[in-house]
Amino acid sequence: QVQLVESGGGLARTGGSLRLSCVVSGTIFSIDTMAWYRQAPGKQRELVAGANSRGRTNYGEDVKDQFTISIDTAKKSAYLQMNSLKHEDTAVYYCNVNVVHGPGEYPLNSWGQGTQVTVST
Repeated sequence: QVQLVESGGGLARTGGSLRLSCVVSGTIFSIDTMAWYRQAPGKQRELVAGANSRGRTNYGEDVKDQFTISIDTAKKSAYLQMNSLKHEDTAVYYCNVNVVHGPGEYPLNSWGQGTQVTVST
């Protein structure tokens, strides 16, 4: 089992920046991928950004060139630097991780509880 703790959410003004952090703890042999998703009121949860242990990243179309994901597998952490925030970025942001718990095992997926990001106009 793993636990994910997100932090860094809060209130920001349009054009401002926030940096989200996610720390994973528990029984971890290795981390395969880490990602950030978001869910705005009345909308489906969507991928914001993801990264794998080899450094490959991918982004949702709406946040390319605006957000940057980074992960530190040694610290079992993921970060999301959010710049030029817009009102439309208001959502609950969730950390997601695929963790291998033991040698030869398949990765298992886990979610954090989410952190609220509110961008005021």
